[in-house]
Amino acid sequence: MSWGTELWDQFENLDKHTQWGIDFLERYAKFVRERLEIEQAYAKQLRNLVKKYCPKRSKDEEPRFTSCLSFYTVLNELNDYAGQREVVAEEMGHKVYGELMRYSQDLKAERKHHLQEGRKAQQFLDHCWKQMDNSKRKFERECREAEKTQLLYERLDSDINATKSEVEKAKTQLYARTHMADESKNEYAAQLQNFNAEQWKHFTVTIPQIFKNLQDMDERRTVKLGETYRGFAEVERRVIPIISKCLEGMVSAAKAVDEKRDSFIVVESFKSGFEPPGDFPFEDFSQNIYRTGSDGTISTPKNEGVKPDPKHSMGKSKNKLWLFGKKPKSPPSSPPPTRPTFTSSYTPSLKFTSDPLAYCLSEMKTVKPRIPSFRGLKRVSSVKLALTLEDFSHLPPEQRRKRLQQRIDELGKELQKEMDQRDALNKMKDVYEKNPQMGDPSSLQPKISETICNMERLRSEIHKNESWLSEVEGKQSSRADRRPSSEVNHHTPHGRESPEGSYTDDSNQEHRSPPQPDLHEFDDEFDDDDPLPAIGHCKALYAFDGQNEGTLAFKEDEVLYIIEEDKGDGWTRARKQGGEEGYVPTSYVEITLEKNSKGAVTYI
Repeated sequence: MSWGTELWDQFENLDKHTQWGIDFLERYAKFVRERLEIEQAYAKQLRNLVKKYCPKRSKDEEPRFTSCLSFYTVLNELNDYAGQREVVAEEMGHKVYGELMRYSQDLKAERKHHLQEGRKAQQFLDHCWKQMDNSKRKFERECREAEKTQLLYERLDSDINATKSEVEKAKTQLYARTHMADESKNEYAAQLQNFNAEQWKHFTVTIPQIFKNLQDMDERRTVKLGETYRGFAEVERRVIPIISKCLEGMVSAAKAVDEKRDSFIVVESFKSGFEPPGDFPFEDFSQNIYRTGSDGTISTPKNEGVKPDPKHSMGKSKNKLWLFGKKPKSPPSSPPPTRPTFTSSYTPSLKFTSDPLAYCLSEMKTVKPRIPSFRGLKRVSSVKLALTLEDFSHLPPEQRRKRLQQRIDELGKELQKEMDQRDALNKMKDVYEKNPQMGDPSSLQPKISETICNMERLRSEIHKNESWLSEVEGKQSSRADRRPSSEVNHHTPHGRESPEGSYTDDSNQEHRSPPQPDLHEFDDEFDDDDPLPAIGHCKALYAFDGQNEGTLAFKEDEVLYIIEEDKGDGWTRARKQGGEEGYVPTSYVEITLEKNSKGAVTYI
């Protein structure tokens, strides 16, 4: 069916219909744009999630457990999945949205041209009708005037009182009016014929052609929409094989988790190689007691005149004790030990020397092993290391405060975005409830619930970081004051520390304190309590006020001692000649390191 023949008198309705078609095309283009924005945001959130949970340590510190390796594989596959979502967004933007917008502009220009042609044809037909109508009215007016002139001539001609000149004058006027009426008639006939010809041409040739062009344009628009619908689905379908491979990679990573291998790695990582402690021998101290023959008890065999060798029994007990404390110093005549020992951070107590058996039995009550030295604290579990990195407790106080404040600000921005998104979704839900034809309100509920969960998670993270920040800001003492002194370490109950740095709850060890250690013997293990040696010196290029906690103020051209190099964060630890320590900006000083920092002079 053709619009030109069936809708010849519906120009205005066709004008509205073609405009609606272009508006619908642009509405679909807007839908595609919002869809690709969702894909872009989804891909961005996935990449941020992968980046957040990716390991931030070097490859040497990476855990070797299959569960961890599989999780990292899942993260890599998820990152590839996010890349495919970006591909979907890019393809939609280029092949669907961009094509629709270009086609919409072409349709607008073509529609405008066809409607202008139709209006011009209608205006020309109206002009012809006006000319015909004017000639018709003129012809009608001339006929009336001619009739009046004829009546006047007939009245004068029949009047006997009228003069001959008056009659001739009326006759002349009648002849002129009759001639003008004939000319108006001919003109009217010509204009009528012209109008009829133009009207036939308008409704049989011009308008049908214009309407046919509009119909072709509208049909092309419909075909284009169908093609973009198919392209919209094809973009998604082209990435399905790659997404399937990503999902298969995740499944393969899940299958690669081996609990037996992880248990074996735990054993290989933490086993000490020592044998469990054996049974303690029975030491009979009643051999020297005089017994009469009338005693009814069974006595132990006696070696007449031979005393038990205290060195032999002592050596056994000491040999069993090496796993729990420092190997005691033995006289030169004692045999060398046959088992490897740990190095303890204290000397054997007088109580051990006088009563080794009681001391060893009390040592066996300890559930948790002791730390060999404070340097053993560096061997912590991966869980504790992750917690340390999370709260930045490995950083200096001022740097930790800045990092925590920065993280709180970032979490606050994310929380504000989630709140804005929640408000926008609620507004959209209200619009859908008021206008059901625009969308289903229930379809937005999962997204609103997800946004609320994200808000609760962000609030929890902010609260946790704010507690850490308040803990840092509440500490008023300087870095040097917070370092434990040697007197405090000397009064710390021995055996209370576990390999993770925790303390046991054994009440027997709570009341037993070791004697003062020999400072010369354990100087290498407690060197953290002494001032750090200077590894160089520096000259201040600019003045620094040092208002933040943990920093060191200095003047221009002042000379400072370098006691710790820059770790990559832009701060160097230095000491003034008066003994005050703190962190200084690396860019503010000119550093000169000693060739042999071990032998550098230390300011005490």
